[in-house]
Amino acid sequence: MNKKVLKTLEYNKIIERLAEHATSDPGRRLCRELVPMDRLADIESAQQETADALTRLFKKGSISFGSTRELGMSLKSLEIGSTLSIPELLHIASLLENTSRVKNYGRKDREDIPDDSLTPLFAALEPLTQLSHEICRCILSEEEISDDASPGLKHVRRSMAVTTERIRSQLNSMVNGNLHSCLQEALITTRNGRYCLPVKAEYRSQVPGMIHDQSSTGSTIFIEPAAVVNLNNQMRELELKEKEEIEKVLASLSALASEHTVEIAENQHVMTRLDFIFAKASLALEQNATKPVFNEEHSINIRGARHPLLDKKKTVPIDIRLGRDYDLLIITGPNTGGKTVSLKTTGLFCLMGQAGLHIPAQDRSELSIFREVYADIGDEQSIEQSLSTFSSHMTSIVSILKEADADSLCLFDELGAGTDPTEGAALAIAILNHLHDRGIRTMATTHYSELKVYALSTSFVENACCEFDVQSLRPTYRLLIGIPGKSNAFAISRRLGLPEEIIDAAGAQISAEDKSFEDLLTDLEQSRVTIEKEQQEIAAYRQEIETLKKRLEQKQERIDQSRDKILREANEKAREILQEAKDTADETIRIFQKAGPGASMKELEKQREKVRGKISEKNSKLSVKAEKPAASGLKPSQIRLGESVRIVSMGLKGTVSSLPDHKGNLFVQCGIIRTQTNINDLVLVQEKDSYSPGGAKRTGSGKIRMSKSLSVSPEINLLGKTVDEALTELDKYLDDAYLAHLTTVRVVHGKGTGALRNAVQSHLRKVKYVKSYRLGEYGEGDAGVTIVEFKS
Repeated sequence: MNKKVLKTLEYNKIIERLAEHATSDPGRRLCRELVPMDRLADIESAQQETADALTRLFKKGSISFGSTRELGMSLKSLEIGSTLSIPELLHIASLLENTSRVKNYGRKDREDIPDDSLTPLFAALEPLTQLSHEICRCILSEEEISDDASPGLKHVRRSMAVTTERIRSQLNSMVNGNLHSCLQEALITTRNGRYCLPVKAEYRSQVPGMIHDQSSTGSTIFIEPAAVVNLNNQMRELELKEKEEIEKVLASLSALASEHTVEIAENQHVMTRLDFIFAKASLALEQNATKPVFNEEHSINIRGARHPLLDKKKTVPIDIRLGRDYDLLIITGPNTGGKTVSLKTTGLFCLMGQAGLHIPAQDRSELSIFREVYADIGDEQSIEQSLSTFSSHMTSIVSILKEADADSLCLFDELGAGTDPTEGAALAIAILNHLHDRGIRTMATTHYSELKVYALSTSFVENACCEFDVQSLRPTYRLLIGIPGKSNAFAISRRLGLPEEIIDAAGAQISAEDKSFEDLLTDLEQSRVTIEKEQQEIAAYRQEIETLKKRLEQKQERIDQSRDKILREANEKAREILQEAKDTADETIRIFQKAGPGASMKELEKQREKVRGKISEKNSKLSVKAEKPAASGLKPSQIRLGESVRIVSMGLKGTVSSLPDHKGNLFVQCGIIRTQTNINDLVLVQEKDSYSPGGAKRTGSGKIRMSKSLSVSPEINLLGKTVDEALTELDKYLDDAYLAHLTTVRVVHGKGTGALRNAVQSHLRKVKYVKSYRLGEYGEGDAGVTIVEFKS
């Protein structure tokens, strides 16, 4: 694809937006290298990858590939047996950790889900967990190697600690002893890696030892006392041994990594590729774009197209068709009406689609494969080359005619403009005929009436116009195919206040044939608007009728269901009543038959009272069933956080710790117990607030905890603070957040040199109630943020 059209159609701006969605430098490099393809299989494969990544974004959310770096030089060093530096090993560990996270992201939720085009890429990732864990165990940061990295290093550092303590003990005895008056300050310092004392210049002879430095004024001499020279020498020897041990550790880790150079290189390649694919999907999600359908018939049918560089909330969607019923599309209409945008949208969509990017249009929009797209858009006149507007356009057109073929798409803005209208229109018609004869799909914009007539009278050419509202002097930006447009020069001039006599005089200059043609266009436009309004009204009426019909059917269905339910329940109830009446009558008859003629009236009366009691019991049960339980008077709007309530079913008092959901369920804090209940089981409790002598308001423990949880932010910002200040503030914040029952918090420390981040993470390792912590992902702040999760 020629580079000129990529710039003319602003494809490069789309690529820059695409690069912004990549999260790693190698991924951004791939984005910037993306160019349109011309093989259908490659295009379909790239489009399917974008579609599958978009599906995963919808299901699982975004994923970051930010730890992916170029490791080419490091891998070459490993192949020749070199030892990697601490940062290089950390980069490998970071890549492997990110690889593990991305591989987990790519796992299927269920086995019955079919594989997609990205499944082989996720399957190719090898996290090498053992290698990454070993590197992270030995290397704590770019400035620190763990004591446990090797037994030798641990032994050396223990010896260093003992020697340092002996030196300090010896020097402290001097500082606090007979040398106290000789010192400028009562402290121990270091010069050139050796422990010294700051001695006043006039007492230098009284402190035997080696002079290492002096202050800028010469008043202070930094002397290494003779008593600690041997200890300092031992310390220097231990420092050299420490360096040797660190080199051994790095060599061991490098040897371990060299066994997996192929897997590491493949991980980097796949991670970069996935970052690039998910950047395309993220751009499609931002643009609300869809996957186009491709054909090789040079046919375009774009539905609801929106130019991706315009505000999608304000852009008017347009439909564009070309290549099926006609080869040439001529767009007319007033200036600023959207003609050029229609051209650019068509060309840009072809470039985006052939690059594997989704297009911001409705689903099932069709594009064709063009080996080249040519565009003559904009005024490229040049004073240095003595080119006028017409000359510059014609130079570009001549170049296009030489290079274009049947697999090309040509776009011309204001074809034939910049010269005599009659000659320009004749040239434009001849150029369009020439392009048609060569089977080249073409779109052109114009103001010439001759081209409108040419489109109306030629079978392979179709008119289109950008709609314009004369009353408001505003374009509607709708593209109407099949209708020639008007320039509306007279109407616009009249609305802007040009005197009527000038407009009449201008009208007199137009021939009767041209005037008749313009009147015909006006009548056609009015008829179109009228028909369109009527069609909209009919569609609205049809929609309203369908809605009412659906509502009526649903209502009738509910009535039928309710009637059947009522009849069924009534029949069942009647059957129960009849059965009970029959049982009662049978029992009564049996009692009288059993009594016989000699029965006592007292006994019969007793049995009759017993039967009457059973009947009364049945009646009372029926009346209880008919009663409806009293509904709670509380509404969700009456419930506030921290409100005192009583749980009726449990007889407990507590405070509201969450607002009711759509089912009315909420949490109530009752002392140290947090229980879930329903709003219908609650009663508001009015409590008088008590105050302490100091005037501070005191409430129950439940309210204290709730007010704490409401006041503690889920984020702490440590930017601009020293390490000591930050750790002090962080320690207090973590206590408050944990007591407030926050599950996770966000610690903002920035990227910078990494010193504050390392100090924060080192502190978090020591906090007992911290379950885990990790660096933020893309969208959370990346390496400038640490996400902390508390133990439950």
